[in-house]
Amino acid sequence: MKPHPAWSSSKNPVKFRIPTAENLIPIRLDVDIDGQRFRDTFTWNPSDPDSDVILFAKRTVKDLKLPPAFVTQIAQSIQSQLTEFRSFEGQDMYTGEKIVPIKLDLRVNHTLIKDQFLWDLNNFDSDPEEFARIICEDLGIQDPEVGPAIAFAIREQLCEIAIQSVASARETRINKKGRRGTEHLPLSKPGGTALDTMKLFGNKSSVIRKRREWDLYEPIVDLLSNEEVDALEARES
Repeated sequence: MKPHPAWSSSKNPVKFRIPTAENLIPIRLDVDIDGQRFRDTFTWNPSDPDSDVILFAKRTVKDLKLPPAFVTQIAQSIQSQLTEFRSFEGQDMYTGEKIVPIKLDLRVNHTLIKDQFLWDLNNFDSDPEEFARIICEDLGIQDPEVGPAIAFAIREQLCEIAIQSVASARETRINKKGRRGTEHLPLSKPGGTALDTMKLFGNKSSVIRKRREWDLYEPIVDLLSNEEVDALEARES
């Protein structure tokens, strides 16, 4: 794994971004107008011009034959999420030699998938989309919508971790003012503790499933019947 040009040591911060090869951010839409609901998830390049947002909203409404009122609501939802993400750009964050737990608990059409693995935050060449493709291939998942859903779930959690790491970097700077040589705060998500990457699996991989946890965290894939899907959708609506 070649060092990313912006980072070379766990003691040095990098500028805020998603810790993957492509800095694509997860966008989640849930728009309800007069009882008609539209939900979708996808990724967006924060470097794209804002004019693309309204064009995307108009094209989505046209393609899906939604009421015109959805254009404004879709565009506003996308723009607000982009604005929040951009508010962290330029700020320091710490990744260091850390790995964090990523959990999957998804239902995509008739496919239910649960899994847990560790992700290397120190590898800015990682590719959630390729990882999701390999998971589907290894598990024999044929639904083409499952791969993008897995990649999105990974990116959504990595985005949350990146935002948390900005707060960690900020707190570290404050602590440094109070005492010299302070240690960097460990980065972790709720319910999981950040671990030292190099001690566990070296520097050539982005994802690991610890041997002692293979039985505990073995991927679970179920194909649901039409009746089970109907019952779940009724519960979620």
